[in-house]
Amino acid sequence: MSSSFALEVCAFNIQSCIIAEKAGAVRVELCDNPVEGGTTPSYGTIKKVRESVSIKLYPIIRPRSGNYFYDNEDFSILKSDIQICRELGCDGISVGVQTIDGNMDTERLKRIAAWAYPMGVTCNRAFDATPDPFKALEDIIAAGCERVLTSGQASAAPGAGAMLGELVKQAKGRISIMPGAGVRSTNLEKLIAESGAYEYHTSARKEIPDPMTFQNLNVTDKGSLLLADEKELKSIIKILNGYNNHVDY
Repeated sequence: MSSSFALEVCAFNIQSCIIAEKAGAVRVELCDNPVEGGTTPSYGTIKKVRESVSIKLYPIIRPRSGNYFYDNEDFSILKSDIQICRELGCDGISVGVQTIDGNMDTERLKRIAAWAYPMGVTCNRAFDATPDPFKALEDIIAAGCERVLTSGQASAAPGAGAMLGELVKQAKGRISIMPGAGVRSTNLEKLIAESGAYEYHTSARKEIPDPMTFQNLNVTDKGSLLLADEKELKSIIKILNGYNNHVDY
């Protein structure tokens, strides 16, 4: 695996993708529905983002919120969305599938990797919901994924540096362990020291005030607009580039 320090940005809209590229990220994980942990973005969103940014684009393929145990209808939707991503020129996808007992569904993950080819496949935080992360890592490697997005099975990656370090050691360069969830410029250097990982994942999101001049306060289902914080992204990338500029990490 590459030993260059790099940042992937979880982006919930095209504006955040553009900000991520401008700040120096190498890749975006494009998602919809941040409140529900991210679901597959629309065809139109994927198409427009692909036309607007040149960095790597990995839409999340998750047909619904909730668990990652999919029935045949869910799995059929998943297959169709992978085909759309391939046709639109995406570089890869972010996906996860589990069996009813919480283990990684290796056979289905292998099928997903075959459908996605030549796109890359990141196993998303379905990994963090497995009962045995060390077994799950071997299953994901066997399925042909190129990286695992993980918080080390904690609520946030900065609280799981030791676990992430164990996963990096187990991986032995066969797959990239990419810490994500709660990664900020203020905790990144400690996380690098503890985990030994090279790729990192953040949304660095901030809530944008509603600019509408009229608002009906009785309507409460509109949600919030979340945008990547360019200043925070640049701070993270500055730290990562600092490690890239040193021979001895």
